Amino acid sequence: MKGSVLQHLRVINPAIQPSVFCSRSESTQPARMEESGFESTTISDVMKSKGKSADGSWLWCTTDDTVYDAVKSMTQHNVGALVVVKPGEQQALAGIITERDYLRKIIVQGRSSKSTKVGDIMTEENKLITVTPETKVLRAMQLMTDNRIRHIPVIKDKGMIGMVSIGDVVRAVVHEHREELQRLNAYIQGGY
Repeated sequence: MKGSVLQHLRVINPAIQPSVFCSRSESTQPARMEESGFESTTISDVMKSKGKSADGSWLWCTTDDTVYDAVKSMTQHNVGALVVVKPGEQQALAGIITERDYLRKIIVQGRSSKSTKVGDIMTEENKLITVTPETKVLRAMQLMTDNRIRHIPVIKDKGMIGMVSIGDVVRAVVHEHREELQRLNAYIQGGY
């Protein structure tokens, strides 16, 4: 049964990255947050700090899987989104399915998650907001806040190399601010 297939981590080989990926990435809106000199952390830094979970492996499902199986996989792996690929074509990114898609397009509309396909409710790849490894963390936070999204694919050379969540971004900003506070305290105390 398909449900048993979605119960384990599906790995997309980073060498076989999606080759087609049009996006509305960083050009959607101008940045409004002011960036200071110490706020130089990039998405690449965030992905490195994630370690093994950022090695090109991520959870995924296909457009033909049921929404029920996708949500079950999200629950089992304690994640809020899955990458969606075309059936039989792991390198062909189709979009993303999130908890919000499930709530708004299944629960609220009274649809059946067991008979609805992921492809019917997912956010399609041409509507995805994306970032690159070089994107500053504050810029990613701005994109996520402005577009009210909690997961953002990381694209390099038109291929997906990972995904970061709002939690990853907030952790990076908090870490960055703690380091700056320590530097300022050391400076004030004469130990700089």
